[in-house]
Amino acid sequence: MRRRPTLTRLLATAALALPIALPATPAVAAPPAPIRQLSDVIPAPVETRPDARGTFTLGPRTVIRTAPGSTDAWRVGHQLADTLRPATGYPLPVLPVHATPLPEIALLLGGADARVGQQGYQLDVTHRRVTIRANTAAGLFAGTQTLRQLLPAAIEAAHRQRTTWTVPGGRIIDHPRFAYRGAMLDLARHFHTVDEITAYIDLLSQYKINYLHLHLTDDQGWRIQIDSWPKLTTVGGGPGTGVDGAGPGYLTKADYRAVVAHAAARHITVIPEIDMPGHTNAAQSTYAELNCDGVAPPPRTDMAVGYSSLCIHDELTYRFVEDVIREVAAITPGPFLHIGGDEAHATTDEDYRTFMQRVLPLVAKYGKRASGWNEITQVDPPTDVVAQYWGTGTTNADLAEAAARGNKVVMSPANKAYLDMKYDPTTRLGLSWAAYIEVRDAYDWNPAQRVTGVGEQAILGVEAPLWSETLRTLDDIEYMAFPRLPAIAELGWSTTTSHDWESFRTRLGAQAPRWRLQQVDFYPSPQVPWT
Repeated sequence: MRRRPTLTRLLATAALALPIALPATPAVAAPPAPIRQLSDVIPAPVETRPDARGTFTLGPRTVIRTAPGSTDAWRVGHQLADTLRPATGYPLPVLPVHATPLPEIALLLGGADARVGQQGYQLDVTHRRVTIRANTAAGLFAGTQTLRQLLPAAIEAAHRQRTTWTVPGGRIIDHPRFAYRGAMLDLARHFHTVDEITAYIDLLSQYKINYLHLHLTDDQGWRIQIDSWPKLTTVGGGPGTGVDGAGPGYLTKADYRAVVAHAAARHITVIPEIDMPGHTNAAQSTYAELNCDGVAPPPRTDMAVGYSSLCIHDELTYRFVEDVIREVAAITPGPFLHIGGDEAHATTDEDYRTFMQRVLPLVAKYGKRASGWNEITQVDPPTDVVAQYWGTGTTNADLAEAAARGNKVVMSPANKAYLDMKYDPTTRLGLSWAAYIEVRDAYDWNPAQRVTGVGEQAILGVEAPLWSETLRTLDDIEYMAFPRLPAIAELGWSTTTSHDWESFRTRLGAQAPRWRLQQVDFYPSPQVPWT
């Protein structure tokens, strides 16, 4: 007869099986942590019910518990343990058991408040345990990111800290306003490595961002391997490409899969963008046959836009486009494939319509849902096509008509959500053609009231694009994204009733100790009371 393992045996086995060695260095004394409240996190939770009697203290005997057989919860538990172990020095074994007599963090699928839906969670903190309930692994993961912020900032340290690891007592009921909360990273104007992309993903996931849009192709560079057109990367993404010729490189298919897997483990879906019919000079300068006259234009390393176009009436164009869509779709498990469509000034309106009517069905043919910049609404696309609004105005007739027909919209107004815009005239990086965007500018707008005729029901979500003309390093990415990225994340997750600049700036300022420990090179905005 097979014997069921005892809890003692499980604890001993789990401790021996820890995948990391606990720090041997002496604990560092952390400064006293301010008293935290359940409402101190970003994005702001939907509902908090504090209970001062229920403070939980994480200690050396704490375990992380998941239900037996719940593989998804077990994975989230191990991610949480990996996050908490370095700073605490505690073993934090992950136990797939029904109950323990020990202080615990329980991660459970099912049993949450009905309002949490597919992405939300319920977090309960008592003196005895922390319990996170959700309907999905994504919801559990979101709950662990809230728990992370409720612990002292020293939890972000890479080495053991000497502090009291308390979590304020009470209950949080939380779920997102919009299903889509995205960030975009431009690899075309300057290539960013797999390590840089995955580091950015780690930061995004802390603020409940669940989509990463990768801008993979443009006039200055082609950054994704296409086997049927091999020179796109070796030439179009090779030496001398990028703005000022300073950003060469590309993702192999193995690299891309690694990024997708890293994102998926953090419940972030990757959306690849192949920009067309404009923004195509990198491809056309590589393959002369993609030009109507058969002559390859020279590579471009400047920041100009609007001059390139694929040859709309050449069947080779559509063979090329189908090859690219087929190969990119095959390595993309997510539902979306972005086909750009912006600033096609060298393409006539009639030719633009012809092109999109040929290409949109190709996206569907390979099992993906097409998205594109808001110019795509000019061609009356099928209602499953998602339009991404990047304009600076508050009226757009084509977008409003598309929304009325049933197309969903992702809001990314350039003068509010573009993370590559300078904070002010003195900012060392970025551009300013759309606006100077300080933190309050990024925070104080309502996606459902931005464009006339595009209301709450039409909004799929929000996205914060980061174009890379002036970026070179991960520090540059961080400097332009933080602290504005959390502002956009809160717009996408939190309710309109919780939208309050004074509350946000205070909660944002309290993120600084975490970012310093994570070595995030953030912009210290004078609008924020940093701690």
